[in-house]
Amino acid sequence: MLRIINAALTNEFFFAIAGHRLTVVGTDAAYTKSFTVDHVFIAPGQTKTVLLHANRGRSNNGTYRYYMAARPYATNPLARFDNSTTTAVLEYVDAPPAAATPPEMPFLPAINDSLAAEAYSVQLRSLASDDHPVDVPRHVDQHMFITIAVNEIPCTPAQMCKGPRFNRVAASLNNVSFETPSTAILGAYYRSVLGGVAKTDFPDNPAVKFNYTSEDLPLDFRFTARDTRVKVLEYGVVVEVVFQDTGILGTESHPMHLHGYSFYVVGRGLGNFDKRKDRATYNLADPPYQNTVSVPKAGWAAIRFRAANPGVWLMHCHFERHMVWGMETVFIVKNGKAKEAKILPPPPNMPRC
Repeated sequence: MLRIINAALTNEFFFAIAGHRLTVVGTDAAYTKSFTVDHVFIAPGQTKTVLLHANRGRSNNGTYRYYMAARPYATNPLARFDNSTTTAVLEYVDAPPAAATPPEMPFLPAINDSLAAEAYSVQLRSLASDDHPVDVPRHVDQHMFITIAVNEIPCTPAQMCKGPRFNRVAASLNNVSFETPSTAILGAYYRSVLGGVAKTDFPDNPAVKFNYTSEDLPLDFRFTARDTRVKVLEYGVVVEVVFQDTGILGTESHPMHLHGYSFYVVGRGLGNFDKRKDRATYNLADPPYQNTVSVPKAGWAAIRFRAANPGVWLMHCHFERHMVWGMETVFIVKNGKAKEAKILPPPPNMPRC
């Protein structure tokens, strides 16, 4: 059994072992129906549990050493990254001297092979057995449609602008680029002084509807603004979030992560989300249970979760550059009635801001 963890900050990866297939049995610490693949696709922050059958490789040509390798999956040609392949060696204990049998190299998809990434992702299914049941919410209380974009913040006259190249790079959810306040949101919420720290009007939908995945969008679509806007949820409500990639400054895959929760990925697809037809294709029987979902390039992904963990929870893209640029927001889940459904008080030795 191999536990594969993507600890990178800037890239999703393809991972494979030469001469061997991998049987996936878990993702993000939740069991999946097993399926066997030549390579695994993994986003930053995700974990995969796979089984390796040490059968000396499918080639059966006397090889004793095999490279295990990972190559970046990069969908934005403008983003700089380390275009290399990291390797280690799987060696059988009865291998002859290394010089006699150099390791085989596995086949890995191209760095921009979106079809390979999606072909892997659509195979993920929860175990959904008597011992490991699923609890997929059927009724949704709160629908959210969130567009994902890399943007610019326009230079102001006070900054002595000399052209568009002086605009500041930003990123946004529903055209809100999150600005981290100087006061901790959790502390402000707990002390009932949130109003002076953050606005509670994060939008459920983008302000403007458009052809989200078009490659020919108006130039002014690239602009956004910084703000601290959060979403407040009543305890126990069922939330559906549809993440929609956009073509603003280029379509791109985005690994979206929610703190404090795992969620069911009930649907995914390419192009613009169409609620009338795409919701009919949702998997509500055995969807994967994850804490990070890779939203496909020029596509969408739908998640559902029950807000039963009170607190202040960050939701963000797991690419560090996007999070720093503002591709994030905060869910504040109110207390429930039961004692165990309330936020714990801060420890007595916690330093005050």
